[in-house]
Amino acid sequence: MRSRLARPGSAQACAALACAALAASVVIAVPARADLKLCNTTTNRVGVAIGYRDSAGSLTTEGWWTVPAQTCETLYKGPLPSRFWYVHAIDYDGGGEWAGQAYMCTVDKAFTIRTSTDCSKQGYNRTGFFEVDAQQKPDWTIRLTDPSEGGAKDR
Repeated sequence: MRSRLARPGSAQACAALACAALAASVVIAVPARADLKLCNTTTNRVGVAIGYRDSAGSLTTEGWWTVPAQTCETLYKGPLPSRFWYVHAIDYDGGGEWAGQAYMCTVDKAFTIRTSTDCSKQGYNRTGFFEVDAQQKPDWTIRLTDPSEGGAKDR
């Protein structure tokens, strides 16, 4: 008497299809990455601070990340809550900075400041940030370049 499962390869084929279906569902279930990244394309280390409106609408500034030459760093993890981001960067090795006309509060060491409009009254530094329009995308990359190359570029 022969078993119904005695046909060569049928059990293995069925198991392979089940594994393939499981693998496909795992790939589909993996969420897409969404982050704000900054790439330092210069030959020097830079210190970076960012500003943005959080999901509740409060102005937040954070810093300082040290980003080595020719590397990228994730500054905000997850989907971006704000269309406009603000960046201030300092060239630690060569001097100079990337700045702008959007003034926000910073301090000289690691910080997170939420909603402070009068920096000096609160004991903070008033620092100029440049604006980045992330176009309401869930992730964005900013590239710091040497001033001779334009200074900074959005994705």
